[in-house]
Amino acid sequence: MANLLIVADQTSDWQQYFPSEQVVSVAQYLDRDWQTSQRNVQVVNLCRDYSYMSSGYYCSLMAEARRHRVIPTVTAINDISQPMLMSSNYLKLSKLPSDLTTLDCKIFFGRTQQKGLEKLARHLFEQFMIPIIELKMTKHQAQWQIESVTAFPFQELREQEENFFIESLELFSDKVWRKPKQVKKYRYDLAMLVDEEEKMPPSDASALKRFRRAAGRLGMNLETIGKDDISRLGEFDGLFIRATTNISNFTYRFAKTAEKLGLVVMDDSESIMKCTNKVFLTELLKNNKVPAPTSVILNRFDPDWQDDLLSELNFPMVLKIPDGAFSRGVVKVKNQEELEREAAGLFEKSALILAQAFMPTDFDWRIGVLNHQAIFACKYMMSRGHWQIYQHHNSGRVSSGSFETLDLKQVPKNVVDVAVKAANLIGNGLYGVDLKEIDGQVYVIEVNDNPSIDHHVEDAFLGDLLYDRLMTEFLRRIQMRGF
Repeated sequence: MANLLIVADQTSDWQQYFPSEQVVSVAQYLDRDWQTSQRNVQVVNLCRDYSYMSSGYYCSLMAEARRHRVIPTVTAINDISQPMLMSSNYLKLSKLPSDLTTLDCKIFFGRTQQKGLEKLARHLFEQFMIPIIELKMTKHQAQWQIESVTAFPFQELREQEENFFIESLELFSDKVWRKPKQVKKYRYDLAMLVDEEEKMPPSDASALKRFRRAAGRLGMNLETIGKDDISRLGEFDGLFIRATTNISNFTYRFAKTAEKLGLVVMDDSESIMKCTNKVFLTELLKNNKVPAPTSVILNRFDPDWQDDLLSELNFPMVLKIPDGAFSRGVVKVKNQEELEREAAGLFEKSALILAQAFMPTDFDWRIGVLNHQAIFACKYMMSRGHWQIYQHHNSGRVSSGSFETLDLKQVPKNVVDVAVKAANLIGNGLYGVDLKEIDGQVYVIEVNDNPSIDHHVEDAFLGDLLYDRLMTEFLRRIQMRGF
């Protein structure tokens, strides 16, 4: 459980707010005799000045040296002082009053009182993690442009802004003054991110329950959160993502925000980036001499892509969109007519697509890897009468083949070795490596950063031990960071 500490220039700066022992002056915090042994601390640095070598700057620097989680971080302080470019997606601000030509507003822990700027406010806070941001914008030819994004001192807030500031701080970390809801005291709090609307989640309800029980056995509280709870990340010591990951959806934003807050994250944003794009993964495996199906990256702007492709691959072949999941965006083509038709559809979604040799097998291996070690093994059989594990029907129904979960000792050594080698190229998180085995030769199909772990499937051999191993790894990483 994180201990919140608010640092201001003087404790008197806080006098108009609710009295709290969690408020200290920056001089107290920077004192070398301060409670440096205290761990699991979340510092909110509310100093007036964050400029280089100021006391506010040293507050964040000292917090990081003490392994306290702090906002803003030194990196954030440096980043917000640099010129920035903002994606136009965030500047389509049609909800703003049409008669406005300039705008000056404040963002409090990702929240703003300015209607129409909610999405931009969240984005700026996730990017910089500055407690209070002052945003200045101007409109040129009906298009809004950001003029400046700067940190704003809470000491200069107007009276009508103070209540919104405190409310936002409480929402950011609802343990400021409130007593914990749990009677039992836990050493650490973990957030488990799920998507209640997801039709094919990476873990079913029974598996999620077993993750929570495993965390509890280790003295940790594992709380389920959803895609609207990004402001709550400051309450936790770690983030466990159990929703299908993608660069373009909320999971990546959660991972990046949690990392900026100093949380232990599984899987981390870099793993999401590397694994969810099959083009990147193909190049990575090729450059590191990991066996994989013969693959060709196709560029829609290359007029000769068909000739280049057919010089390396024969029909039938498989086309893949880079960021598909659960066999979506993957098609088999048997001739040139199908190639042109299917490639045209995929090129509408991505400038690059991947073509691979068709390698039919009765099953795919799935090796689960955690922190460079294999932890489970499954055989996923192909859907009946289909060439893939998952078959997406026109009706919207999804069918899949059967499975077999094995003791790792029953798995051919080269399957495990190649899987671990491929996973190690990504990082030290939790991965599911899919492989095909043909005539004793092993080929990596893909590496998943957020592998399926369902009750009675991936845990069929290890049972609760699988969940214990994952939660133990979280505990180890949190303790190594000194929280």
